[in-house]
Amino acid sequence: MRTPFLLIPLAVALAAGCSQEPAAPAATAPTAQKAPAAPVNAENRSHDESSYAEPEKVVIKDIALDLKLDFDAKQIGGTATYTLEWKDKDAKQLVLDTRELNVAKVEAVAADGARSALPFVLAPVDKVFGSKLTIEAPAQPTKVEISYHTAPTASGLQWLEPSMTEGKQLPFMFSQSQAIHARSWVPLQDTPSVRFTYSAHVTSRPDVMVLMSADNDPKATRDGDYTFKMPQPIPSYLLAIAAGDLVFEPISGRSGVWAEPTMVGKAAKEFEDTEKMIGAAEKLYGEYRWGRYDMLVLPPSFPFGGMENPRLTFATPTVIVGDKSLVSLVAHELAHSWSGNLVTNASWKDIWLNEGFTTYVQGRITEALYGKEMAEMERQIDQTDLLAEVKDMSPADQALALPPLNERDPDEALSQVAYVKGSWFLEFLEQRFGREVFDPFLRGWFNDHAFQSANTDQFVEYLKKNLLPKNPNAVTEAELTAWLDQPGIPAFAAKAQSRNFSNVDTARIAWEGTGKLPTNQLTAEWSTQEWVRFIDGLGATQPLDKLAALDRVFKFTGTPNGEIAMRWYPLAIRSGYAEATPAASAFIERVGRRKLIMPIYAELVKTPEGLDVAKAAFEKAKPGYHPITTGSVQDMLSKAEAK
Repeated sequence: MRTPFLLIPLAVALAAGCSQEPAAPAATAPTAQKAPAAPVNAENRSHDESSYAEPEKVVIKDIALDLKLDFDAKQIGGTATYTLEWKDKDAKQLVLDTRELNVAKVEAVAADGARSALPFVLAPVDKVFGSKLTIEAPAQPTKVEISYHTAPTASGLQWLEPSMTEGKQLPFMFSQSQAIHARSWVPLQDTPSVRFTYSAHVTSRPDVMVLMSADNDPKATRDGDYTFKMPQPIPSYLLAIAAGDLVFEPISGRSGVWAEPTMVGKAAKEFEDTEKMIGAAEKLYGEYRWGRYDMLVLPPSFPFGGMENPRLTFATPTVIVGDKSLVSLVAHELAHSWSGNLVTNASWKDIWLNEGFTTYVQGRITEALYGKEMAEMERQIDQTDLLAEVKDMSPADQALALPPLNERDPDEALSQVAYVKGSWFLEFLEQRFGREVFDPFLRGWFNDHAFQSANTDQFVEYLKKNLLPKNPNAVTEAELTAWLDQPGIPAFAAKAQSRNFSNVDTARIAWEGTGKLPTNQLTAEWSTQEWVRFIDGLGATQPLDKLAALDRVFKFTGTPNGEIAMRWYPLAIRSGYAEATPAASAFIERVGRRKLIMPIYAELVKTPEGLDVAKAAFEKAKPGYHPITTGSVQDMLSKAEAK
């Protein structure tokens, strides 16, 4: 999942939702009076504190879904049939994660199809982890089926009215399962330490196209009845579904774009280099193992830049700006096909194994296609933002190998440290050993751990066995500890240095000293990254006359480019440049991507007048925001009102 340039923590305030009484068989054990906390095992880095599941006793190997989408009720309902592998001969229970699910019945399914009811209990709601579902299964059945339906407020689903879409004709629905939101639309072992294959039969209203993170057929008929199969084992956070007025446009024989009809052509043009990206990654790290690589462009309410659902990356339309300057998002989500999807962090405290590796691979893909300077500019922006962010972080959160999360929401623990410090560490290893040694090592890591979940201890062991002996004097134990376990960025880390940014800085300094704006001849070739550097260098505030002069020439106010908007509007608000406020308000009403809108909200809420603007904008935007975005904004507004 791509979240570059993030300027605020990823804290998410999500309500657990209404409690429920499951329609359990009479033999169901009495419900506990207090929601249990997820277990903690600090000795095992593969143990996932964010899940109630007990994979050391039993694991889900396959899920067969039979679901119906109800746009009127904003619910998904049906059955999930699990193929189980029992590991502990004495285990008597199957424990699953749920959030706001209404569980109607649970049955064991025998080989001949015979069914028998299994007693179950759905524990009270925990505000972070949802409700623990405990199924009594002393006979250790190979197959278990659960009948259930979701709540309209499921944290992992967003239901959009037609007016909230690009075409404004049909409703839209999509999921966001990472980190622990899959449990809000399927009962399962919601932990990245468990991987399963799945199939699905999905029915819906016949005028919408349904897609999943599976084998979507580009030639599928839109008829309301769809089947899917995912033959490669995936963790639960990669389970994904979407439905809406979607059409397909191919990019290559194995890649293409799904989007609303008015968007699909623009998206395919913007992403036309995707096949070249796949080829560049394959040269570095081996075969792409997922069959097709398609992209789904979602409505602007999607809360993230992208989500690496296998075979079907979810992408924000905010990266479609017409010049390919933001297609590094595609490179990032594609890179997950090796780091994250192929080799997964076993628990969320080792998320750097997913996002740090992916950010590094993204840089290599960007460099292969668009040159070293483009990759260096992106690295320098990322590193600059990380150094600013860690100043306000706890020391423990600045380590790559995080301590056990205990009762902490994994969304809350995610920061730029996992992405940028993780990538920076791999760049450090590359510099010390050289690409001719480091590239085969990284390729070996992906191959040797393919379709597995791993932890930091396993990576360090692999590093010491397969890389460090290549040059025993290249890296010390103290340097490894500094990267993995200590706060901040090691003093010996080499920083990215962009030549283009030096020219941008020169132009900005000249303007600040003389008042003479950079010439159009100079700025005509500037990429988004160079404009980001220019605005970031303007400091906390600027005189109103200077902002007005910049705006007249470069038209920052009203820009369709989200990366520029998220920097220009906060600068304008802090400086008192009121002319930009209506456009800033319109931007946060239209866009739901948290990375782009939260810095604007953060500046608005600092004054009573700005808080009023923020509240009014939020009221207009809230029906189209994703629950994750709604929670983030509501939390910020509540804290500002309480001051």
